[in-house]
Amino acid sequence: MLLEDIKQATQNFHNDNWIGRGGFGKVYKGNLQDGDGFKTIVAKRLDTRFGQGEQQFLCELQILLEYKHENVIGLVGYCDENDEKVIVYEYASRGSLDRYLNDFSLTWVKRLNICIDVARALDFLHGGGGKQAKVIHRDIKSDNILLNHDWKAKLADFGLSLISPLTHETDYVIDHACGTLGYLDPGYRKSGFLTIESDIYSFGVVLFEMLCGRSTFITHKHEGHYLSYFIRNKFDKGKQDEVVFQQIREQMEPKSLITFQKIAYRCLHHEREERPTTKEVLMQLKKALALQVSYLNYRGEQNTEITEP
Repeated sequence: MLLEDIKQATQNFHNDNWIGRGGFGKVYKGNLQDGDGFKTIVAKRLDTRFGQGEQQFLCELQILLEYKHENVIGLVGYCDENDEKVIVYEYASRGSLDRYLNDFSLTWVKRLNICIDVARALDFLHGGGGKQAKVIHRDIKSDNILLNHDWKAKLADFGLSLISPLTHETDYVIDHACGTLGYLDPGYRKSGFLTIESDIYSFGVVLFEMLCGRSTFITHKHEGHYLSYFIRNKFDKGKQDEVVFQQIREQMEPKSLITFQKIAYRCLHHEREERPTTKEVLMQLKKALALQVSYLNYRGEQNTEITEP
């Protein structure tokens, strides 16, 4: 894409269009000329002031070019011109998932569908997307899950991701641990051994954020520990029902809740070999949704949110 077109769309990266910060620079909303009309886009601009971030820019661009999936944020274009590096993405109108964790209008069915969308994206990336090299995201968190107007979830922010030809013989990469505290796999943080299961752990934290209705950071603020420790403590005492977001508790079919809790808790296992694969997680999340849908149908409740049979 031409730099001039991106500048025109974002009013020359005007502060009024600044909507956040990504892994390697500021993020701007814009309106890009599209035929006779305009389409809303998001532009992430590499911040070159500190001489860092270029590797993250190139990594994210490579993944978005090569690994296309309906639940991975879409690439509109990119620019590498006049020392400016910009990636342009599709616009997710509802923003990031962390904004809605404690929103009781985000029903249990909607939460399950969002979790299924993310599991699909991870299953695609961990499976190599039909390619030999697998993608480990390395920074799964609710901030990096974006939502469209219809609540379809898109995994985003691949600046820290690793493309690795993992095999059955070698299923880890020795790496300096990076990611976000509160979501970071403790085994990876301690040893520097990065595996696909490190993403599973982080996703487990997100699953419990959806169940609890609060972020791992809010839990840390109120409990003095991040969410995973809080969850393990409750499960060890047999008090796992106490973690459920009360505003949606009455909607839940008990078996749907139990199915969800079991698979989410396995994701947080300290031993990576004991964590489920993305395929297992996806299967159990679909099962939890099917149980919930049957329950709603039995009660005669009309539900327009169901997208996964």
